[in-house]
Amino acid sequence: MNAETSASGTWLLLRGLTRERGHWGDFAERWAAELPPGSRVLTPDLAGNGTRWQDRSPASVPGLLASLRDDLLAQGVAPPYHVIAMSLGAMVTIEWAHQHPHELVDAVLINTSLKPHSPMWHRLQPRWWPVIARLLIGRASAQQWERTILSMTTRHPPDPEATLAHWLRLREAHPVQPINGLRQLWAAARYQAPRSAPPVPLLLLNGQGDRLVHPNCSAVLAEHWGAPLFRHPTAGHDLPLDAEPWVRQRVLHWLAQRHQPRPPA
Repeated sequence: MNAETSASGTWLLLRGLTRERGHWGDFAERWAAELPPGSRVLTPDLAGNGTRWQDRSPASVPGLLASLRDDLLAQGVAPPYHVIAMSLGAMVTIEWAHQHPHELVDAVLINTSLKPHSPMWHRLQPRWWPVIARLLIGRASAQQWERTILSMTTRHPPDPEATLAHWLRLREAHPVQPINGLRQLWAAARYQAPRSAPPVPLLLLNGQGDRLVHPNCSAVLAEHWGAPLFRHPTAGHDLPLDAEPWVRQRVLHWLAQRHQPRPPA
């Protein structure tokens, strides 16, 4: 099997806490252009986000996974899948790989963190705890919400004001209900992942400039699981926004490296 064949099929892009398909920007289109003909790239939303903003968010990672799988099957999107997932979406993917490994070809996990491998103060850095609480239970305006999230999750987006305007349009079209945001936060905070590595091929990507989740969380997972880890030296939590070409190049490199023919013995 060559690298091109290994990249073919259905790719799912999953976002994190209160984020939706629109927050991928043009990443999905650019990633699709890298894939073999006949491949497809889909950006399903977790329950409570995006086009599913009126749905109730399950308050557990297994619940979010069950809802996602049901939604995909209802749309006629059958496994197996390749997955690129961020943060809470990566937690859902890890649970997926443990529960139904035959449904996943492989997975790329971006800036995620897990209990029991990392402490709570690394999984969500304490400086942001009161900020997130105020956003979820206060009366912050849409502008305050999105500007704060931009500050938390990015270090050098290519066009911050255009990004902010785009995010505000997404919020207007799909206003995530505060109770759903709290339920997703609770799901992420209490998720207890198995200690063993998920039984599918994994790549970890990390932004060393991540101010939301401590960058060491990805390093700990790479060490425990024996999984490859690529680190961007300056990007933040929203790695596909801060370093979109780098993300594509790292994933393509990983796919090619995995399927290089071995020299004869």
